[in-house]
Amino acid sequence: MPLLPFIYLAFISLGLPDSALGSAWPAMYPNLGAGVSWAGFIFSIISLGTITSSVLSLDVVRRLGTGKTTALSVATSACALFGFSNCTAFWQLCLWAIPYGLGAGAVDAALNSYVAIRYASRHMSWLHCMWGVGASVGPMVMSWRMTGGSWRDGYLTIGLIQMAIMVVMLISLPLWQRDVVTTTDTKREKTTRQSRRELLRVPGVKELLVGFFFYSAVEGACGNWASSYFHLARGIDAQTAAGLAAALFIGVTIGRAISGFLTYRLSDKTLIRLGQTVIGVGAILLLLPLPGSMGLAGLLLMGLGCAPIYPCIIHCAPGYFGEENSLALTGMQMACANAGMLVMPPLLGLIMQFLSPTLYPVYVIAALAIMTVMTETVNRKVEA
Repeated sequence: MPLLPFIYLAFISLGLPDSALGSAWPAMYPNLGAGVSWAGFIFSIISLGTITSSVLSLDVVRRLGTGKTTALSVATSACALFGFSNCTAFWQLCLWAIPYGLGAGAVDAALNSYVAIRYASRHMSWLHCMWGVGASVGPMVMSWRMTGGSWRDGYLTIGLIQMAIMVVMLISLPLWQRDVVTTTDTKREKTTRQSRRELLRVPGVKELLVGFFFYSAVEGACGNWASSYFHLARGIDAQTAAGLAAALFIGVTIGRAISGFLTYRLSDKTLIRLGQTVIGVGAILLLLPLPGSMGLAGLLLMGLGCAPIYPCIIHCAPGYFGEENSLALTGMQMACANAGMLVMPPLLGLIMQFLSPTLYPVYVIAALAIMTVMTETVNRKVEA
């Protein structure tokens, strides 16, 4: 029985909770007596947990294996979601955000490295397409459960879905063990690796990590604050805005499905450039004083643009810097991506609360410009 479907399912699980907080926040913060920008604190705590588990992923995966790491991470995420569903005060959200973040980092790094080494670029795109499936379903479930219910019901439902996926991951463990025996992992363990400090001295690595930081600044802004942007800047009610936020993740999902086929003809580098261009077009549509439907189209385009960037950067890294460094480098990439989620979306929350929510697309364009400079610098240094 092939292992790839279980890897895809694990990434659906990874995406499910990622979009839940952003889509539900317009309804959550008045109920909890919080400010609109306070979601930034929750995002930061989640990101700190994810950074921690990403950095530790190298040791965790070597000790437990990819399969057990995945099952444990999904279980941790499910427990955190159940905790969110029972919160009655903001400080309780802060506590449950810790396991929420810890559950994501290790499995993200482990599965990305696993697929980057063992599968073609199209499978990396389709893997992250599965994240988009989960991230698209999250706001839909939340909007559905908020109709006649509350955001707590939404978190409970998503937590139950996570538990079901965790059971499937446990059933799949023999396949992971069989796969470990039949691959070249043992040989790679004997290959001389570079330490994280040595990797940072390799030309292009620092720029790659900074580019990942600002990619997350773009994706985090698009995903976590889209619902609040439509509610505060466009005057759309909170329930409808929660559903509109799904447009970004639908765009990501469709884009990554298409990107998998485009890899037959286009290189990772070309797809990254194409994605950056499409994000820019989408952000400009949001920036211009156009009808609300064009704003929705802009969000959809930003999702389509985000689609190829994350998987293509991860997939090309082993070829740029060596397969033997893949897991360590992927963990560093995940840590920098989540550092971007730690710092930048909360900054946007403060900008939207204290300056203007209409600055949302300006922020996206600025972060996109820096990311583009960094990825082009990587290309220049690697090809030199």
